Amino acid sequence: MPVFTRKPVSRYTQAMTFAIDDAFLPATLTVPPMTDEEFTAFCAEHADLNFEMSAEGELIVMAPTNSDTGICNSEVAGELRNWARKDRRGLSCDSSTGFVLPNGARRSPDASWTLKSRVDQLGSRKRKSFWHLCPDFVMEVRSDSDRLKPLQKKMAEYLSQGAQLGWLIDPQNRSVTIYRPNDEVETHTGINQIEGEGPLAGFVLDLTYVWDPFAD
Repeated sequence: MPVFTRKPVSRYTQAMTFAIDDAFLPATLTVPPMTDEEFTAFCAEHADLNFEMSAEGELIVMAPTNSDTGICNSEVAGELRNWARKDRRGLSCDSSTGFVLPNGARRSPDASWTLKSRVDQLGSRKRKSFWHLCPDFVMEVRSDSDRLKPLQKKMAEYLSQGAQLGWLIDPQNRSVTIYRPNDEVETHTGINQIEGEGPLAGFVLDLTYVWDPFAD
């Protein structure tokens, strides 16, 4: 059973201890507000788990990614990184990267891409902390333990906070759901690749190894 102990980091916060059995993860907890520095320190204390925070200030505690999902995450993040290096307009990030959205939520999409011009506007000091922006493009990969509705809600949040394109990849059903601003969601099933559009024009994601990591 993981036990969480948060030490006081300012005169406005109190020490807190959480105990949650693995079987109940993911879990949502109510905690005092955290600065970027406090959130970083809290995550470092519990490096074996993953954390996000909702716009309402609820701490979302998630178990480590299982091996199959880790392979899928690596594939999509790797393909996006390779394309971004050639395209050079933006920066790609993997699933360990945290963003503070305009609504205050702290999210870590499985893969993301952001225009360099937007990151430059943050200034050199803020670039070295959590970026306070929503990426232009986000991908989430559904794991075996993920419920679909929370992921759909998260994708809608990304779009409402400034993302220009989002893909929800579901290896269980071999489907990709496309999210666009002010548009109906669109789901494709049984496809082996998907092409980017808008800011991601030119990017093509090969889904072969996402659907079957052991494919020859």
